[in-house]
Amino acid sequence: MGDAGCLFLVATPIGNLGDFTDRGKKILQECDLIACEDTRVTTKLLAYFELSKPMISYREENERKQAQFLVAEITKGRRIALLSDAGYPGISDPGFRVVRECRKNNLEVIPIPGPNAAITALAASGLPTHRFLFLGFPPKRKVAFENLLQKWEEFDGSLLFYQSKYKMESTFEVLQKVYGEGRFLAVARELTKLHESIEVGTISSVWQKSQDSSKKGEFTLVLAPRDFVL
Repeated sequence: MGDAGCLFLVATPIGNLGDFTDRGKKILQECDLIACEDTRVTTKLLAYFELSKPMISYREENERKQAQFLVAEITKGRRIALLSDAGYPGISDPGFRVVRECRKNNLEVIPIPGPNAAITALAASGLPTHRFLFLGFPPKRKVAFENLLQKWEEFDGSLLFYQSKYKMESTFEVLQKVYGEGRFLAVARELTKLHESIEVGTISSVWQKSQDSSKKGEFTLVLAPRDFVL
């Protein structure tokens, strides 16, 4: 790395620490500061790879303020690594604002690619990959979620979104109400971890299977286009 300041967007494992890239480790070794969603989570990651670096918190609650601070530090020549708790910073995680500010100020942004739960689930689902739409976390209110699904009902690719374990039961209710029982989907849980599972089938069949499976973990859902049949 040279002397000029820059922002590194460092993807971190979504579960299995063996997925962390050598390039990512090198960036963490050589950067001046790590901005991370949760310093406790990142401390564990650094300890696993026997690394030690100064850290500051960069999360949704302080993102606006910290973005300005980080831009000022990069302008001074510091090399900042941005990490989320898991996956790629800025993808349903904090990161967008500091990247935008860097672009506004003509500061270098260097992506360090790696794991992403949505793409991982899509690739392993067996559902169409030629075209897809990532919806992030859906609205918490059922009516707003229903409206979102209705808006994209005729989309001719797969729909991807994340969901909390606490909302899975109501998510199946909304999906069946809007799309019926026969639409195909994949529900991925605990990707890359010990208890990884990817259930694929119709909404009704996957919902039925979910009654007897663990409700723990992080969930990624992939919805097939309306006329798709597995």
